Amino acid sequence: MLALEALGWALTDEKRAERLLSLTGLTPDRLRHGLDDRSVQAAVLEFLANYEPDLIAAADALNTTPETLVAAARELNA
Repeated sequence: MLALEALGWALTDEKRAERLLSLTGLTPDRLRHGLDDRSVQAAVLEFLANYEPDLIAAADALNTTPETLVAAARELNA
């Protein structure tokens, strides 16, 4: 659930959304059809974890901590 909320947050900004697609290699179609795929969810959280300003802003917007987002990415990759 956290990964989906993070994706929603990431897509609220056009430049950030473009960067997400560019850096993760995901496509809009893959996002639409892969929301329940752990690898897609992990890619979104890793995208945030790799850019501290977005990580902190996302954690704040989602009422969580950066550490929780990073831990969720690790768990999805396990």
